[in-house]
Amino acid sequence: MKDVFSKAGIEVTKENKKALDEAIHSYVGVEYKDCSSTWREVKKKLAEDEEAFIAMLMNA
Repeated sequence: MKDVFSKAGIEVTKENKKALDEAIHSYVGVEYKDCSSTWREVKKKLAEDEEAFIAMLMNA
Protein backbone atom coordinates (compact mmCIF):
# COMPACT_ATOMS: atom_id res chain seq x y z
CA MET A 1 0.00 0.00 0.00
CA LYS A 2 2.95 2.34 0.49
CA ASP A 3 3.40 2.44 -3.28
CA VAL A 4 -0.27 3.27 -3.81
CA PHE A 5 -0.20 6.06 -1.24
CA SER A 6 3.01 7.36 -2.78
CA LYS A 7 1.45 7.43 -6.26
CA ALA A 8 -1.47 9.38 -4.78
CA GLY A 9 0.95 11.82 -3.17
CA ILE A 10 -0.25 10.92 0.31
CA GLU A 11 1.89 10.57 3.39
CA VAL A 12 0.07 8.54 6.03
CA THR A 13 0.23 10.24 9.42
CA LYS A 14 -1.47 9.82 12.78
CA GLU A 15 -3.71 12.71 11.82
CA ASN A 16 -4.97 11.31 8.50
CA LYS A 17 -4.75 7.55 9.05
CA LYS A 18 -8.31 7.09 10.35
CA ALA A 19 -9.85 9.24 7.61
CA LEU A 20 -7.96 7.28 4.93
CA ASP A 21 -8.99 3.99 6.51
CA GLU A 22 -12.65 5.06 6.59
CA ALA A 23 -12.48 6.25 2.96
CA ILE A 24 -11.01 2.93 1.85
CA HIS A 25 -13.66 0.94 3.73
CA SER A 26 -16.38 3.06 2.16
CA TYR A 27 -14.90 2.75 -1.34
CA VAL A 28 -14.76 -1.05 -1.22
CA GLY A 29 -18.16 -1.31 0.50
CA VAL A 30 -17.02 -3.06 3.67
CA GLU A 31 -18.05 -2.03 7.19
CA TYR A 32 -15.38 -0.02 9.03
CA LYS A 33 -13.07 -2.13 11.18
CA ASP A 34 -13.60 -5.36 9.18
CA CYS A 35 -9.97 -5.34 8.10
CA SER A 36 -9.49 -8.75 6.52
CA SER A 37 -12.53 -8.36 4.25
CA THR A 38 -11.48 -4.80 3.43
CA TRP A 39 -7.96 -5.72 2.34
CA ARG A 40 -9.30 -8.60 0.26
CA GLU A 41 -11.53 -6.10 -1.57
CA VAL A 42 -8.71 -3.54 -1.83
CA LYS A 43 -6.56 -6.12 -3.64
CA LYS A 44 -9.42 -6.76 -6.07
CA LYS A 45 -10.00 -3.04 -6.70
CA LEU A 46 -6.29 -2.44 -7.27
CA ALA A 47 -6.13 -5.33 -9.73
CA GLU A 48 -9.22 -4.05 -11.58
CA ASP A 49 -8.31 -0.37 -11.80
CA GLU A 50 -5.41 0.96 -9.76
CA GLU A 51 -5.76 4.46 -11.22
CA ALA A 52 -9.38 4.75 -10.02
CA PHE A 53 -8.34 3.61 -6.55
CA ILE A 54 -5.54 6.19 -6.47
CA ALA A 55 -7.95 8.90 -7.64
CA MET A 56 -10.31 7.98 -4.79
CA LEU A 57 -7.46 8.32 -2.29
CA MET A 58 -6.50 11.69 -3.69
CA ASN A 59 -10.09 12.90 -3.24
CA ALA A 60 -10.51 11.42 0.25
